[in-house]
Amino acid sequence: MLDRRSCLLIGLCMLLLAGCGTILSCDDGRDVVWFTSSTEHMLNNGIRNFEDGNYSEAMKILQDVVDNQDTSKEIKVESYKYLAFIHCISDREKMCRESFKKALELNPDFNLTPAEAGHPVWGSVFSNMKSKPAK
Repeated sequence: MLDRRSCLLIGLCMLLLAGCGTILSCDDGRDVVWFTSSTEHMLNNGIRNFEDGNYSEAMKILQDVVDNQDTSKEIKVESYKYLAFIHCISDREKMCRESFKKALELNPDFNLTPAEAGHPVWGSVFSNMKSKPAK
């Protein structure tokens, strides 16, 4: 069994092997991100795929996150948000609304950032879902 120092040393070696010159950044400009759970790591991968335009891969990853029984409520809400974004930009408005609905059921106080709320594709869909009374 490895102690904490051994795990830290292994982690630092992995960063160096991955081309990361420091703990906070890598040679290719990436920031090193520390995750508290595997589902948080999965969420980050889903978001990265979304931002790169790999919507089908992002959708698979994000769906796995929400289906995982160990996923925290906050991470599920964030996953549903990105699933809604993908559905909206893919002209699946009903599924977009459903994803926003699931996020709001988990957290009725959930809101989009101002930039997200002003998005021409999903902003009004979210606003309509947010204004509906919870059932």
